[in-house]
Amino acid sequence: MRKHHTHTTNRRRGVAAVEFAVCLPVLVLVVFASVEACTMIFLRESLTVAAYESGRVALEKEVAAADVIARGDALLTERSVSGGVVQVSPSDLTTVAAGETIQITVSAPCEANAVSPVWFYGGKSLTSTVTVIREY
Repeated sequence: MRKHHTHTTNRRRGVAAVEFAVCLPVLVLVVFASVEACTMIFLRESLTVAAYESGRVALEKEVAAADVIARGDALLTERSVSGGVVQVSPSDLTTVAAGETIQITVSAPCEANAVSPVWFYGGKSLTSTVTVIREY
């Protein structure tokens, strides 16, 4: 009778080991995918903040495009965004009259900002664009 109990216990342990072996890769994949998704959400928000803050600088009087780009770059550096690029259109802000628009585009590659190996977002980049209207 004792042998039967031991056999059943070993069998249950075997089933548990198989279930663990089947479920572990799925759980690991879900964890890595969640971490990577959160990283990309943070990257998108960082790009949006940098574009918005650069747009605020672009609205100041007698400001150069280099000042706008410097503000965006500073925010990207502050948020540890790698490979970020800030673009201002038009490139000469002194020619923008009241009522005309200024467009700031901030982009960054996903690969340079990924936490895990590039499985999910490989080869892609995120972009955020803000358009402001000169008021004076």
